[in-house]
This record gives sequence, structure tokens and C-alpha cells, in this order.
Amino acid sequence: MQKILLAYDGGEPAKRALDMTIELATKTGAHVGVISVVPVHPGRAPIDPWDDRTVHAEELIEARKLLREAGIEADLIEPGGDPAKVIERIAEERGYDTIVIGSRGLGSVARVLQGSVSEHVAANAHATVIVAR
Repeated sequence: MQKILLAYDGGEPAKRALDMTIELATKTGAHVGVISVVPVHPGRAPIDPWDDRTVHAEELIEARKLLREAGIEADLIEPGGDPAKVIERIAEERGYDTIVIGSRGLGSVARVLQGSVSEHVAANAHATVIVAR
């Protein structure tokens, strides 16, 4: 484990993923990147009004602060697009060998209606994926 990409959105599942990332990076000395994807939905307003770049920038700043408190410096990444696909693409393009992501614990109906980012990443990424529950 040399490079860990933490998918972070500030929610409780993401905070569990952050804690796991701190533990792994501390033990392995891995480089850490934190990604917060601004969702862009084709056919609708380009960016959801309740989920804009300001929100994601604040989430990244929060993650950086928590990582620094643990003695870890991290790269911050704030792209736009489909969250699952962008996480997978960034991990591959930048050589992350591990992705740590939280699971929102959606029920089966909600997963069908909303989709599960963690499920998609776990099934499609070319890196090892750790889902924090």
C-alpha cells in the first residue's frame, strides 16, 4: 500500500473512512489523496444547487485538518462529474493502489433508486477498495 485515495463527503460514513485512512497511512507510510466529487448530472442543471463546489471545498478543508492533526499531509482533489466514475478514473490516472470510501448503508430500494457510489467503486475500480461501514 503506497498511495491511498480517500473519498470524502463529510458525512459519518466518510468520517469512518477517514479514520481508517489515518490508521492505514500511519502504519504503512502511504501517501494520501482526498477526493470530493462535485456531482454533475447530464440533462439537468450542471451542478446540484444543494451540493456545490463551496460545500466540497469545505469538506476537503475539514479532511485536511483532521489528517494534519494525525501528522498526515494530503493532496486535495475536487473534480466534477459522476462521483463513482470520477473516483475510479482519478485513482487509476494518478496511480492510487487503494481507495477508502464510506458506505451510507442504503437499503436495497434506495440503492436501486439512488445508486451506491461505494458499491460501484468496489465493483469497478482497478485498485483495492476498502469500504468503511
